[in-house]
Amino acid sequence: MHILLTNDDGYLAPGIKALHDVLKEAGHEVTVVAPDHERSGVSLSITLTDILRTWPMTHNGMQGWIVNGTPADCVKLAVGELMDSMPDVIFSGINQGTNTGLNANYSGTVAGAVEGALLGRPAIAVSLASFRSRDFEAAARAGLWVLNHLEQGLLPPLHLLSVNVPEGKWDQFRGVRVTPASKVVYKEVVDRRVDHRGREYYWLAGREEKLGSTPGGDHEMVEEGYISITPLRVDWTSDKLLEELRRRGWDEDWNG
Repeated sequence: MHILLTNDDGYLAPGIKALHDVLKEAGHEVTVVAPDHERSGVSLSITLTDILRTWPMTHNGMQGWIVNGTPADCVKLAVGELMDSMPDVIFSGINQGTNTGLNANYSGTVAGAVEGALLGRPAIAVSLASFRSRDFEAAARAGLWVLNHLEQGLLPPLHLLSVNVPEGKWDQFRGVRVTPASKVVYKEVVDRRVDHRGREYYWLAGREEKLGSTPGGDHEMVEEGYISITPLRVDWTSDKLLEELRRRGWDEDWNG
């Protein structure tokens, strides 16, 4: 199987190397197309007002290209220009930090998989739910576990999987759970500072905030020691609200 691998932490990040090695050891062909530096929090942004450059990469056993762009840029260029054939599966990760809950909307890692889904490929985002641990072995094994269970045709068009893995060793986990996204966000905390010239500048940070209860949600399951697998869809249409607005007569015909 030919796999395209990208991330948002950059090609030098240990997470992408760990996932690459596990996939290669399982016998898959892996092409890495990753950003030149960290692009966390860029979501599905693409580069339209600047040029994109690529550099062939042979680094630490990985083969592919480095791109001075976002994860979405990387996937677009890989599929549209750089690869000789379409990849069978697109992986994004392993991210350093959790992508549970509604925070996935900001994630460059999840966006790499979203772009894969938009291009019609099965796509999987993998995140290690820790900002401290540098042990990506279990998260890489989780990515391979999902790939081994991903039967052909299982993912509908415009769908993807977001995998979040607790910190720890594989044999410490309680299992795997298929989960909805929890109602958890990181509420912005603005740190205002003053530089040596007296000019104000800001650091954006955040603290976890729950907007409601989600029994069996991804955030809750990861906290309980489970690997969470959340199916996401690119089409954001709210079918329920769509029908409700129609029922209330919001559809109107004007001028004939």
